[in-house]
Amino acid sequence: MLSIGEMSRRTGVKVPTIRFYEDKGLLEPAARTTGNQRRYSHAALDRLAFIRHARDLGLPLGDIATLISLEGATGATLDRAHVIAQRQRDRLRARIVNLGKLERELDRIAGACDGHHDGPCAVLHAFGDHGPCAGDHRNNDQGNDQGAPRGTR
Repeated sequence: MLSIGEMSRRTGVKVPTIRFYEDKGLLEPAARTTGNQRRYSHAALDRLAFIRHARDLGLPLGDIATLISLEGATGATLDRAHVIAQRQRDRLRARIVNLGKLERELDRIAGACDGHHDGPCAVLHAFGDHGPCAGDHRNNDQGNDQGAPRGTR
């Protein structure tokens, strides 16, 4: 049996996030000692490592929950796992396209200044004015990540 601290050390997942995953039903509730300390099985450690890897790949918690629910499934039911992997790949490809747009726009903004500071700052103006932008480069995936804040993993 493993303590929550040991689970954290072995997986790199912070203790509050382990509790969060347990609260969300992604991890089985831990057994408790007489002193009410959580004790996890090695199966829970494997599950946490699975969750961590899936999160590192950018999967939302809903998709991770679906993948977990497929454990032990057979046949066509497993097609759902394939769909999730493809959908995440497509999300990533869309983000890469968006990041390219952001890079081009930041190149344009950084080049707005000729190095002479005898007037208003062209870079500050460029950040404040979306009008001259070459295209829509808004980060459309903000707020779509469900679950624990990235800083708590």
